[in-house]
Amino acid sequence: MKAMVFRAVGQPLELEERPDPTPESGQIRIRVEACAVCRTDLHIIDGELPFPKLPLIPGHQIIGIVDAVGPDTVDHRVGDRVGVPWLGHVCGHCHYCASGKENLCDFPLFTGYTRDGGFATHVIADADFAFPMGNFDDPVAAAPLMCAGLIGWRSLRLAGEGERIGLYGFGAAAHIITQVCNWQGREVYAFTRPGDEAAQRFALSLGARWSGPADATPPDALDAAIIFAPVGSLVPAALKAVRKGGRVVCGGIHMSDIPTFPYYILWEEREIRSVANLTRQDGKEFVAIAPKAGVKTTTTVYPLTAANEALADLRAGSFTGAAVLVP
Repeated sequence: MKAMVFRAVGQPLELEERPDPTPESGQIRIRVEACAVCRTDLHIIDGELPFPKLPLIPGHQIIGIVDAVGPDTVDHRVGDRVGVPWLGHVCGHCHYCASGKENLCDFPLFTGYTRDGGFATHVIADADFAFPMGNFDDPVAAAPLMCAGLIGWRSLRLAGEGERIGLYGFGAAAHIITQVCNWQGREVYAFTRPGDEAAQRFALSLGARWSGPADATPPDALDAAIIFAPVGSLVPAALKAVRKGGRVVCGGIHMSDIPTFPYYILWEEREIRSVANLTRQDGKEFVAIAPKAGVKTTTTVYPLTAANEALADLRAGSFTGAAVLVP
């Protein structure tokens, strides 16, 4: 197999030849068709998320074909198309797993972080954490659903049932969840980096009711806001934008420090909460909902060997939608 390997912060990923991995009991081997690039990959490679497995094959938005099945594995067969997300394994017995909160497991493994991921031609995954994707004909279009879509979906659920939803940072997750909000009959207010008129036009083209810079005041008070950009200063900005009783959801795994802010913008029962990982139930729900909502992802395709270029373009905001690596 071929893989793009991360060895140390500050160093580019290196192309490497390795023996094809062998699945163990309860595992499957997947021939990768597409792997979307996530901002979390940047957080790992830039050293903002500590203690990755090293050396590491990044990537956790994987679509591919099962080409080998380990012993005692019955959920998938050779030839099945599957999707693999960020959460790759849980212990099954800690307090959180036992109470239906496996996303908070005390002993998890994360795809492309604490176990090898999909910036490769092949990847090993736990069969229990691979979603059937036989109804999705285009692996490139489906790949961003495995994290941008799933975390966006969990964030939207935690945002509540409000009609007016603000999305701060209009990247891969926001462009998917805007379409889900449209399907649900909600209004989207899209906030982008100041001066990023291309992203603002993109948001409007997907049905956002309003789009503007992140430091702007929206024309209507929001029922909830989801922050996808890893920028802590957006928390007080979003609190100012939500109505009484409104909720601000931080949808990323990493964020810069949140600055101090006056209590009055939190008062009147406004809330701040974070989203951590996902559950398998989130995945099952969203994989079923995405086709019903007519979600169409916007992607920029890179060959596997151009992973460093894709990461640099993501860091620079050089494209709309999601970057996807294809072996």
